[in-house]
Amino acid sequence: MKQYLLSIYQPDGDPPPPEVLEPVMRDLAALNDELRAAGAWVFAAGLHPPGTATVLRPQAGEVLMTDGPFTEGKEHLGGFTIIQAPDLDAALVWGRKLARVTTLPIEVRPFQ
Repeated sequence: MKQYLLSIYQPDGDPPPPEVLEPVMRDLAALNDELRAAGAWVFAAGLHPPGTATVLRPQAGEVLMTDGPFTEGKEHLGGFTIIQAPDLDAALVWGRKLARVTTLPIEVRPFQ
């Protein structure tokens, strides 16, 4: 089976209040359980805010280091799930479920 990256994009800023976030996290845990039961789950993780990032950029034979995200934007990669699925259509089914649970955009990409 192929592996797919389901990237979760979230808006910049503070996380939602607990009354909004807690049901999302509960539903996300249930979806991860469903992925495991189906044999599709490989790995999942949330990321710290983009301000915690460090970018390493090769330039003129050196590697420059800067704090903060690679690019500034209105949204950022907030987490990801790696799944295995027989094809893109099956991966998109899981991506749709993840989008519904998180209420956030999901990018589905196959690994090479």
